[in-house]
Amino acid sequence: MSQFSAEDEAELQCLLRELLKSVKDKISGAPSVECAEEILLHLEETDKNFHNYEFVKYLREYVESSLGAVIEEETENFTKGEGHAIGSGQDTLVHAVTKKTRESTQCKQMMQMLKQTMMVVVESLINKFEEDQLKKEEMHRKSQHEQSSSHYTDNCSDSDSSFNQSYAFIKHEQLQVIAEKLDPSRPREVRWEALQSLCYAPPSDVLSCESWTGLRRNLTAALTDPDPELSDKVLRIFAKTFSSSPLNVTKDIYTSIAKSLEAHFLYHKLNFPSGSTGIDANRPDLARLLKQMRLINDFQKEVTTFWIRHPEKYMEEIIESTLSLLALHSEHGTEKSLEPIHLISLLDIKATWFKKWMHGYYSRTVVLRLLERKYKSLIVNALQQCIYYFDSCDSIREGPLEIIHSLAHQQIGPVQRTLYSSEELEFVYFVHSLCVLGRLVMYTNGRKLFPIKVKKRRDPVTLTDLVVILISIMYQHPKPSCGETTHTDVSKTLIRVCQACLLIDKDSLSPTNLVMEVLRTLCDRTECAVECLYQIPVIETLLAPIITLLKGKLPKLNSLECALTHIADILARIATSERGLSLLLYDRNLVWAEGESISATHVIVQFTQRLLAKELHVFSELEISSAVSGAFIFVCRQMYNTCEGLQVLWPYSLHECIAKAWRKTSSLSERVPTPVPGALPVLSSQELQNAVAWEEMLLDNLLNFAATPKGLLLLQQTGAINECVTYMFSRFTKKLQVSRCEKFGYGVMVTQVAATAPGIVALQNSGFVQTIVVELWSALECGREDVRVVHPKSTPMDPIDRSCLKSFLSLVNLLSSPHAVWELLAHQALPNKTEYNLREMATSVFDLMDRLIIINSDAKIHSLFNYEQSHTFGLRLLSVLCCNLDTYLLLESQYNLCELLLQCQRDNVTEPSTGEGEFIIDGLSVERNHILVRIGAVGGPSERRLPPRALQKGNDPYPWPMVSTYPLPKYYIIDMPKTLCTKQESEICAFLASSKETERDASWMDDCRRQFCKTMTTKSNTLNGYVLADLLERVVLHLSSSPNDCFFPPAEYKVVDHSVKTRSLTSVEQLGVGISLRYGNFLKLLRDDSEQDLCLLLKHCHEFLSQQRVNVNSELSYFQSGYPGQDWFASTVFLLMHGDLGRSLSLLLRFSRLLPSAFLWPPRLHSSVHLPIEIAKSGIHPVYSCTAHYVEMLLKAEVPLVFSAFRMSGFTPSQICIQWLGQCFWNYLDWPEICHYVATCVIMGPDYQVYMCIAALRHLQQDILQHTQTQDLQVFLKEEPIHGFRVSNYLEYMEGLEHNYRSMVLSDMRSILPRSSL
Repeated sequence: MSQFSAEDEAELQCLLRELLKSVKDKISGAPSVECAEEILLHLEETDKNFHNYEFVKYLREYVESSLGAVIEEETENFTKGEGHAIGSGQDTLVHAVTKKTRESTQCKQMMQMLKQTMMVVVESLINKFEEDQLKKEEMHRKSQHEQSSSHYTDNCSDSDSSFNQSYAFIKHEQLQVIAEKLDPSRPREVRWEALQSLCYAPPSDVLSCESWTGLRRNLTAALTDPDPELSDKVLRIFAKTFSSSPLNVTKDIYTSIAKSLEAHFLYHKLNFPSGSTGIDANRPDLARLLKQMRLINDFQKEVTTFWIRHPEKYMEEIIESTLSLLALHSEHGTEKSLEPIHLISLLDIKATWFKKWMHGYYSRTVVLRLLERKYKSLIVNALQQCIYYFDSCDSIREGPLEIIHSLAHQQIGPVQRTLYSSEELEFVYFVHSLCVLGRLVMYTNGRKLFPIKVKKRRDPVTLTDLVVILISIMYQHPKPSCGETTHTDVSKTLIRVCQACLLIDKDSLSPTNLVMEVLRTLCDRTECAVECLYQIPVIETLLAPIITLLKGKLPKLNSLECALTHIADILARIATSERGLSLLLYDRNLVWAEGESISATHVIVQFTQRLLAKELHVFSELEISSAVSGAFIFVCRQMYNTCEGLQVLWPYSLHECIAKAWRKTSSLSERVPTPVPGALPVLSSQELQNAVAWEEMLLDNLLNFAATPKGLLLLQQTGAINECVTYMFSRFTKKLQVSRCEKFGYGVMVTQVAATAPGIVALQNSGFVQTIVVELWSALECGREDVRVVHPKSTPMDPIDRSCLKSFLSLVNLLSSPHAVWELLAHQALPNKTEYNLREMATSVFDLMDRLIIINSDAKIHSLFNYEQSHTFGLRLLSVLCCNLDTYLLLESQYNLCELLLQCQRDNVTEPSTGEGEFIIDGLSVERNHILVRIGAVGGPSERRLPPRALQKGNDPYPWPMVSTYPLPKYYIIDMPKTLCTKQESEICAFLASSKETERDASWMDDCRRQFCKTMTTKSNTLNGYVLADLLERVVLHLSSSPNDCFFPPAEYKVVDHSVKTRSLTSVEQLGVGISLRYGNFLKLLRDDSEQDLCLLLKHCHEFLSQQRVNVNSELSYFQSGYPGQDWFASTVFLLMHGDLGRSLSLLLRFSRLLPSAFLWPPRLHSSVHLPIEIAKSGIHPVYSCTAHYVEMLLKAEVPLVFSAFRMSGFTPSQICIQWLGQCFWNYLDWPEICHYVATCVIMGPDYQVYMCIAALRHLQQDILQHTQTQDLQVFLKEEPIHGFRVSNYLEYMEGLEHNYRSMVLSDMRSILPRSSL
């Protein structure tokens, strides 16, 4: 056995060092020494490079040279004894030789020699390692002394601790010795040496040793040692432990540091600087405290990421020790002490630690529980600091010039500051307190800590008091950039100082920004806003400067413009919520100067009007930008873009004020002359940009009147609807949000605008309709041809592909109203070209009608790349359009839809040449069949059958009859029992018979209403036929005979048949007569010769109403040739009177004098002379601007889920209600319910029209919510009847609505006439 020479030992030492470097990453991550040993023992299994290490190669050569001869000898002996070595015995040979070799003397000697040699090598490595560490430590100490002027944070950061140093394994016995050496009674040198040794020990060894408890106690004691090197060294050890130890250990260290700091502040008073003195962070005792506070603050901010994985008691100990430290507050007479909260404020000015602790429910509950039970003084002190800062605002501004000068001339720059004055400490403590309180009141249990009793205040401070204080601070300390005034120099200097020394953006430390951040957070949380902001004192504080300005005085604000902008911001956020809006609109607890109780809305609107008119004389000397006016218009906008808000703001005519300001601004920008070289510009580029921005802002706010039906009428009256819609289209194409407070885009507003004739024309002129059509055509016909080979387009499985669904719904919204269809398609004949260019895209609704719907030639078929899909889309759109009877009549009269569809069905057979054979069942034929039945049969949910669009499984996938000729197969017509012509014995009949003598009494109508309600709720089926006709006649006769009940002035009309007979009905009206007769015959209400009587009735109505219309010079189709569409109310009355012309006409003429006629009979007020001239010429019917307006308003209050569903779908309740009411619920309700609807509105009052719509939508609530999820709400409401709805079942509900809303709804209905007419 060869001995190891000195050269061999040196080589082994080098090879071992290289091996350890190679596996450093593996063993450094081991949690204990045992784990590190396991890693090294199994290195061959885990390291693929094991056999390539030079140390391993050296050992292999050494083993071969030492044991090679022994192995060969044993192998030879074994083979001789066995005679041979065969396959299965190979393993036995290896094991036997190995065993003999390991038991040999040579092997034992080799192992002994190798062990001794390696011990020497390892010992040498350890000694050299310690020498190197001592040299590094000495060099580090020297560098520390050379950089004694550096900031304290340089030495406490855990980034320059021993993380990147190598570890030396240490025994438990050695740790016991180190713990004894760290005893405070030991000499300084001994303790220093022990700390040095501890720095090189792996944290896992230190924490797992039995003496850790005593070691931690001695380390904590060393933190308070006057020797800074000792305390710094301990802090480094703790920092290293924080980063690499589990929470159960770091928790102990954290609480030890916190308790040590708490004990220090309890027994060692630190004076708070006063006057011109300050605190120096380089002062040894203060520097030590700051380092310790910095370490625990860093831990506070990081511990939230992992403490949820550990027992809750660990977290509780950390939180409690922290709160105990920061709640420390001592009173020594009049002298103020420096406390832990001041230091934590310096280090974490915006209380990031508290925000993180309050973010998660897991820790927030513990924090709030401890604050409530033991440490409420922490919150009391924070509140006290905010109050102190607010109370001292005036004294700070009026402080000595020496303080201002000294603050202004302190060095501020990249060099970190170490000197802090008392004003700066107070300021950072205020910021920290404000952030803590702002986070606290966000949560319910945090708000429960209020009210809080504080010093120098008689009453406890409530949440409302706190918000008022914060708003007052905002008034005193506006954001510097909003206004540069001389008396804010101190505050700005404080912010700049703190920004420089704490490396924080200066704007984020502005008291105004901090307060606004808190207030915005409260506004965004409903519960917080209700408890904190929606209070009269808060609103009074916000409005106080405005009221002062309205009185002609200047409020005491540091920066008027900035303060007003922030006030408007908060008011706008309040107005976005239901509770906040209600508070602003209806609470009249504010007191005006004259002692009159008013609402906040009155103050805001009046101030906005004066801003727009520039009538505030106090502003004459100040340069107030238009941004302030825009901010307050935005507050008003949050109110008037809701129905209830517009109801309050409407009398102020704010729309006219905004329109006037817009016209003035627009004229100024248009008069800017063309620039001439050498000439001075009239307006600078910045002024021109400001003028354009102001003009757009005014247009944007005007546009938002279109969010409600009545608001759209007001917008149309301003004459700016075209410009507003063009502006909306520009924002829509850029996919911009409506405003910062709106959750949805322009969908609802577009639908609202498209419901009226002037609105759809404005959309057409702006390019909006063209954009939607082009997008649709691109999705249907163009596709992605350039990438189809690589990414082939999937074959659509639905009749309308998902890629086209959005465009489909947009078209349905646009064309929902018959007025929109009339404006876009009336009097336009199809071109029916012989050839269509494949590159020719559809750009209008008329093009879609020609190319996708009315496909009546092979040229049109060949012009489509995806004929079946595109035509199916067109037929689906046609089906939805035809649900509106007036729209269907227009399309049928112009394009002969029925004959076209029937011919297509006849051609779609197996033998098209002869017209015989079986029908081919495909998607197009099924869709056509559905449309033909829909337009061919009239009736409610139980009066007709509509074939489904889906096929069934089995041998007969489509068992429903195909329609190829009219009349429809009997399958689709449900037999109705013949209505009895005799008067049924009912309570109504008895009432009418017994009250003939008292009919002229004033109380007769009240008795009639009571009897009607009783009969409706008990025996509603008896209210039909002649009974209902007699009742309506008597009621209308009674009301029209009473001057108090007559609403319209009497109109003379002589019924002369021979002159009326010469009038001719339009093609639309003739088709409408056909539908009415078909429905009446189906109901068995008419005679076979009733057609002439119905035509004569309609002619009389036209003649009578045309005498009461104004001439309107307009290009709108709405005003051409009388009322656009069929008179469905007159047709309903004709059927109600069982085809009796005389009774029908007499009833209609008397009914025309009553208020209900204005809303139940749409042609009654079409361009009527009874309306104010601006409304008569607007093209917007009172049914839309009044009835539909209140439907949306009441729906939001009574059925909020349905209202929200409409908002999310981009559809509006007014659209579907206008369709229901316009055609008198035909095709949506059964005939008895239609009769009850008319009778209810005539007898109970016209406001029941609103309540009827609310009841119907409430009845459909579950279906509406379901179809909102499937994104087909519009289609469902238009195509499906109202199943299961009975007026009698909802009469009691409607009476409740009458009790709550009649005074408002009915009074507004009466206001449709100008005052001079009443």
